[in-house]
Amino acid sequence: MSEPFPQHIVPLPQAEVEELLIVHQFSFEFYDEVRYRTALEAHCQWYEQVAAQHRQELEAMRHDINLFGWFSGRHN
Repeated sequence: MSEPFPQHIVPLPQAEVEELLIVHQFSFEFYDEVRYRTALEAHCQWYEQVAAQHRQELEAMRHDINLFGWFSGRHN
């Protein structure tokens, strides 16, 4: 029974291996930076939304009745 594929391993020349590893490393670092910047941008957008919501809640609270002031004798 003959083998369907040849079982020969032909090594690449050393220069090509080094080039492939360098390209792989640069690609990995590039996409790692893209992931980091994307995550940072998503965090900044989330933070801005939460900060805006907190500002709105604070402004609404400023117009609420000061119940603590009623018990302590301060009526503002």
